[in-house]
Amino acid sequence: MSETTKLFSKAELSYNEFKSQLIADYRIAFESRQISLIGRREVLTGKAKFGIFGDGKELAQIAMAKVFRNGDWRSGYYRDQTFAFASGITDYYKFFAQLYAHPDIDAEPSSGGRQMNCHFSTKLIDAGGNWLDHTQQKNSSSDVSTTGGQMPRLVGLAQASKIYKERKDLQHMTTFSNMGTEVAFGTIGNASTSEGVFFETLNAAGVMQIPMAISIWDDGYGISVPNDIQTTKEDISEILKGLQRDEKGEGFEIFKVRGWDYPALVATYERAIQICREKHIPVMIHVTEMTQPQGHSTSGSHERYKTKERLEWEKEFDCISKMRNWMIETEVSSAEELDELEKESKDAIKKIQQKAWKDYLAVFETEKEEAIGLVRDLNNDRAYQLAEELRLMYEPSLKDIYGLVRKALRIVRKENSTAKNNLLRWYERHQEINTDRFNSKVFTESIEGVEYITETAVEYPDEVKLVDGREILNACFIANFERDARLLAFGEDVGAIGDVNQGFAGLQLKFGEERVFDTGIRENTIIGQGIGLALRGLRPIAEIQYLDYVLYAITALSDDLASLSYRTKGGQKAPVIVRTRGHRLEGIWHSGSPMAMLLDTLRGMHICVPRNMTQAAGMYNVLFRSDEPALVIESLNGYRLKESLPENVGEFTVPLGVAEIMRTGTDVTVVSYGSTLRVVEAAAEELEELGISIEIIDPQTLQPFDIKHTCGKSLSKTNRLLIVDEDMPGGGSAFILQQILEQQKGYFHLDGQPRTLTAKAHRPPYGSDGDYFTKPSIDDVVEAVYAIMNEANPEKYPTIF
Repeated sequence: MSETTKLFSKAELSYNEFKSQLIADYRIAFESRQISLIGRREVLTGKAKFGIFGDGKELAQIAMAKVFRNGDWRSGYYRDQTFAFASGITDYYKFFAQLYAHPDIDAEPSSGGRQMNCHFSTKLIDAGGNWLDHTQQKNSSSDVSTTGGQMPRLVGLAQASKIYKERKDLQHMTTFSNMGTEVAFGTIGNASTSEGVFFETLNAAGVMQIPMAISIWDDGYGISVPNDIQTTKEDISEILKGLQRDEKGEGFEIFKVRGWDYPALVATYERAIQICREKHIPVMIHVTEMTQPQGHSTSGSHERYKTKERLEWEKEFDCISKMRNWMIETEVSSAEELDELEKESKDAIKKIQQKAWKDYLAVFETEKEEAIGLVRDLNNDRAYQLAEELRLMYEPSLKDIYGLVRKALRIVRKENSTAKNNLLRWYERHQEINTDRFNSKVFTESIEGVEYITETAVEYPDEVKLVDGREILNACFIANFERDARLLAFGEDVGAIGDVNQGFAGLQLKFGEERVFDTGIRENTIIGQGIGLALRGLRPIAEIQYLDYVLYAITALSDDLASLSYRTKGGQKAPVIVRTRGHRLEGIWHSGSPMAMLLDTLRGMHICVPRNMTQAAGMYNVLFRSDEPALVIESLNGYRLKESLPENVGEFTVPLGVAEIMRTGTDVTVVSYGSTLRVVEAAAEELEELGISIEIIDPQTLQPFDIKHTCGKSLSKTNRLLIVDEDMPGGGSAFILQQILEQQKGYFHLDGQPRTLTAKAHRPPYGSDGDYFTKPSIDDVVEAVYAIMNEANPEKYPTIF
């Protein structure tokens, strides 16, 4: 039986239906290729900034789209345009709108112009932040550009199907899953399989046996670097044969198929996805002999690094040419019919592209004309010349328009006229519009944001019980797991032993392995697992054992989780809570406090730095009820310290961004958090003996930071400022200074130089002595505060050293 007959018989279609389907598939492939060609030209002519396309991958993506159903999920990358068209997660107009960076979310719903082209996503929530029905649509998590960065979240997307299938108590969540029948589709380029996160993902899926289908688009290169440098044996599926499930144990089903063989591609995807969907067995489809006709991107040409023989081979084995020839040879269609189809498609694509460009320009046309008129009205020759330059400018951008307005306002800065005030009001009004276009939705801004969570005061019984701090966390987790069946916790050593510091002790026994479970040592995919689970409506707590180990997860945290709301302009959310512990203990790899790194890379996540476990519990109670992602850094040396057990341990809240005055004082404002706060509190006693009164403020969270300006108000009283933290010089302390002096206008209250007291500019050495000579000690705090007072009144506070 020929491949054509097999394809026909499996489809159970009439011949005419079969023929129509093939022609429709060819049309999508051809039109996608035309879009790639036109897109490249649009970049090279300056209409778009950069272009990256999916040419050469068309047929495999059409085959994959045939088995991609409502409720399924994609976590792919920037070569998937044909799949996006064939599955319906985008269309041609939206593709071009994204290429031009159209800032209207209706025209470009993947990102509102924030992502470069071929970065797809589907709306998962409505404008109010409420979840849509994911089972009634085809879902795509938002793409990231980093090679392999799409892999980690696949673990959670696929695991969610297994959870929904197995847990009866979640079967009411019918807008997220249809009894766990959904498949998580992942795509990756052959070169990106060299990334460690690819192997992390494969290993996790093989261990967990989840419905994940990974397609590898193999065109033989990673930009200019060929497979013989990228991959052992030049063949990724060859070296992964050990993952093939067999009599020795569970694993993957691995398929290999050529990217130009349309019948084999369709048959392969049918077989692979049936296994994956029905049996929850992960599958890998290695699609070989693909091409990349235009090279990697608009940044260069592949003629620079491909041999003449390779280029000739790519022309001969171009998948669209091969499909065309096959259709003619099997008499599915004639050359003349396909010629006509191609002509119609070219004309149609050109019209769509022109409309997308025209609509993009129309967005700015009104603003352009208004700006020209208002600048002319200034009655200033230099300003009038600027207006003329804008009027004559061919297809100006928003940068051109608003750059002109700002320059005109500088020109007339000394004037006071109605025309100037009109221009200024116009500019201010449009700044709000542009803020929405380019700077909004760092968080989802829904009614489930942390600022909307009802504040509940902590309550204590008449007879207060003192317990280890870890026991307060444990009680908090138990209360919340009982309240919300969506909560899950996982990470290294979280399950059986209840984490290395016993916060989850006994929870696996109480709530089951499906809710509290261990993972392998794979920080990046622990975070990705959390992202995928959260995208699918669950509430994961992803634990990273120590703050130092966040380094191994920073790409998933920063590139994916922290930027998710922003890069989709509020179209997606993933309320992951990342739990870790850090600050001082002992040694180079267990005493880290890299706050500057976190503050720089995790905008879009809350960063909580509780001083003790009671405060941590109150923050968790907020986060468990919110829909925003957060990192909670518990103090590593605080788990065995005694604290009072709250009566409402699972309900009381510590509002995020609200600083707390721990000690009132008059001479110096000292701001600190986490473990160093206790050091500052101890130092305050000796300082009082020296006649110095300090006001101690705990910001409690670094993102958001002190939204009520408690620090600035304190500084207006004391006029002196010291920041104490465990990050390196110029790290977290510099951020805090910027917030207090600039954002809170504390600079105007200073009577002396503001100071910072931080760790030394290296990692802490092992041992208590290493800690003493590296991180802020009681002695350091006393002397730093004393030095400030010596500067203010050297007679009363003479120099110590």
